[in-house]
Amino acid sequence: MSKVKPTIYDPQKHTAVEGIKVNSNYLRGTLQQSLQSEITGAIADDDQMIIKFHGSYQQDDRDLRAERRKQKLEPLYSFMIRARLPGGVASAEQYKVLAKVAQDYGHSSLRLTTRQTYQWHGIVKRDLKKTIAGINRALVDSIAACGDVNRNVMANPLFEQSKLHTEVYQWSKKISEHLLPNTNAYHEIWLDGEKVESTEEPIYGKTYLPRKFKIAIAVPPNNDVDIYANDIGLIAISDGEKLKGFNILVGGGMGSSHNDPETYPRAASVIGFCKPEQALEVVESILKVQRDYGNREVRKLARLKYTIDGLTVEGFKEVLADYLGWSLQPAQPFSFEHNGDRYGWIKSDDGKWHLTLYIHSGRIKDTEQSQVFSGLLKIADLLVGQSDGIQSGGRDGEFRCSPNQNLIISNVSDENKTAIEKILQQHNISIGQTETPTRLNALACVAFPTCALAMAEAERYLPTLLDKIEEQLEQYGIADVPINIRMTGCPNGCARPYLGEIGFVGKAPGKYNLYLGASHTGDRVNKLYRENINEAEILKELEPLFASFAELRKPTESFGDFVIRQGYVLAVHNGRDFHA
Repeated sequence: MSKVKPTIYDPQKHTAVEGIKVNSNYLRGTLQQSLQSEITGAIADDDQMIIKFHGSYQQDDRDLRAERRKQKLEPLYSFMIRARLPGGVASAEQYKVLAKVAQDYGHSSLRLTTRQTYQWHGIVKRDLKKTIAGINRALVDSIAACGDVNRNVMANPLFEQSKLHTEVYQWSKKISEHLLPNTNAYHEIWLDGEKVESTEEPIYGKTYLPRKFKIAIAVPPNNDVDIYANDIGLIAISDGEKLKGFNILVGGGMGSSHNDPETYPRAASVIGFCKPEQALEVVESILKVQRDYGNREVRKLARLKYTIDGLTVEGFKEVLADYLGWSLQPAQPFSFEHNGDRYGWIKSDDGKWHLTLYIHSGRIKDTEQSQVFSGLLKIADLLVGQSDGIQSGGRDGEFRCSPNQNLIISNVSDENKTAIEKILQQHNISIGQTETPTRLNALACVAFPTCALAMAEAERYLPTLLDKIEEQLEQYGIADVPINIRMTGCPNGCARPYLGEIGFVGKAPGKYNLYLGASHTGDRVNKLYRENINEAEILKELEPLFASFAELRKPTESFGDFVIRQGYVLAVHNGRDFHA
């Protein structure tokens, strides 16, 4: 008997969010009316869910919330917009347009996300349509960058490394386009496109997915995309430069809830291998299984990882085979050696240079210490003369987002390399030469002041904590050993904290849960070590660990593997071990 079962919306059982999606007329909702209302800086409650599918979240400035309440003013509402940018690649001309949008509407600040794209923060409602239209003028859009759909597809952005990397990057674009929602709502609302009465969604249906969905592609031995954190991971398997196909991983996800053992982070499971020509059918079928089997009654349990653990991995493979009409082949051997970025200049075989910059927590803005925003604009001005148009892909001068919140300036000539180095020096922009390996590997989410879910600081606080951690590492002679540190302001896991060898997850203002024991290459999540501790307690807990690591570590042993071997925490082999 077939296990294929189309989703049927049940208003008696399903969450209110499901009703909002079903009744939205394919993601239109009442967004048009909300945008036109001048009595509030917010949009209607239901539209706050629908606008996510268009690549935006409503937020407010939490630093000002209490003061505005005293003044009997509504919160200072604004919007975050996220671009859809498969593989993170944009031309220099595109970057200029995206930066101009930030100057006009986003306080001259861009943010590189852990999903390898750009975000704009602080956009007020009256400028929202102009901002999204401006982004689209760069031939970039924001549709499906958020919401219960497949989001930005990640891939190694430095595809000049080989023909294989180039081919894999093209697959990230194919998958992204294939899994886009079919609705015309985005073009109607933001770009004044022709209105269409209804829209069929052949992949998603009226209910779309139960929760967000993430896909990444990795090329061994580099796991820079954190492949195990994604709902679907594709690992390129090659014979020399020839792409043989992809190992398929399913069920990765970082989100969790404090004090709720039903929720947990999970590293993805390898379930088989497919040929390149089968890849689109495989990812679509996995997405459809999640569409039909995912939990629509309890939203916090709606990610694919919970669907798989409910079915078991073998059970999920059987259901997938029913959707495909055939079974995946056995997975092929692979191994990862590292998962970070390689900073500084790299020269590809075509004679072009590629520069990876260190951008703390991905925040591109000017400060007293470093004028990153202004400097990058000057570099874009320099490179636009070598570009033959606004389209991205394979031209002189590109700005590429790394999966680790850094920026790669690609396809630079020898002549422009010298000029770029001068601009970097003038604006004090780092290429990772003075930072410790631990700082270069650190990630943080935005958290305060704009994220509504934040319980503690992350982006604004992590540099201060790193200063003190680096002092300890230096004291014990291990400052040159890379340790992955991840910090988030809440347990939803946007900066992938559960894949940090040291993970900090906000519990309350100034308080964090401390997690240890993820693998340095990203295939094992960490485990809770200490709960609800402040900075002084964090440093007190870490110091003896660093002392022991310095004394007892094996040659080339990573910190995450060390704390497992020494018994500080148990290894987490599947999601349900996280709370054991």
